[in-house]
Amino acid sequence: MKNKFLNAKHWQLFVLMFGIPFLLQIVASILMFLNIDSNGNPDLTGMISILISSPIIMLLYTGVFFGWFWSIGIGLQKYIPAEIKMKIKKFKVFFFIPLFYILFIFILIGTTFFGISIGSNAVGGIVGKMLIFIIPMHLFSMFCMFYLLYFVSKTIKITELERPVTFSDFIGEFFMIWFFPIGIWFIQPRLNKIVSEKNTNGNIG
Repeated sequence: MKNKFLNAKHWQLFVLMFGIPFLLQIVASILMFLNIDSNGNPDLTGMISILISSPIIMLLYTGVFFGWFWSIGIGLQKYIPAEIKMKIKKFKVFFFIPLFYILFIFILIGTTFFGISIGSNAVGGIVGKMLIFIIPMHLFSMFCMFYLLYFVSKTIKITELERPVTFSDFIGEFFMIWFFPIGIWFIQPRLNKIVSEKNTNGNIG
């Protein structure tokens, strides 16, 4: 799986993360618009289309995004010189924390919508009480994501230069990955080149 992400073309990742979700959102919006009743309210068909498409979009985006990060952070390690030590265990821990947090939020939102649909007021109270936990979890997940950006961009640069690097060496990669929709068009071709050249030279660790 790691090799599939590393060898994928930039446009393929872009389509998976933005193209398909965008089309699904358009289709869901059209279905909702076409099913508006005479009072201007969307009927059940339109609402169901939105409820079905939203988790699909979220799962697709999250899966590709985190899969790409994992493929770089772990998949490129075999191309890094043995004398350069990277904190792989820390990367793995920080990788799964925001992933589980997103899954938790996804379940929480789904539960909330379900509670609203059946007219339950208890769900809203539970969500309100959980804010005391959600806020610090959210902040820490953001911190983890920045560390993942740092680790992944550093991994790319070390693989290219085959020497220890400082943040000033890979600050460009850091911001390109941060602004993923734009950066993917520049980062992914470099990953393709790295994998191709390293495999051709027989440098597979």
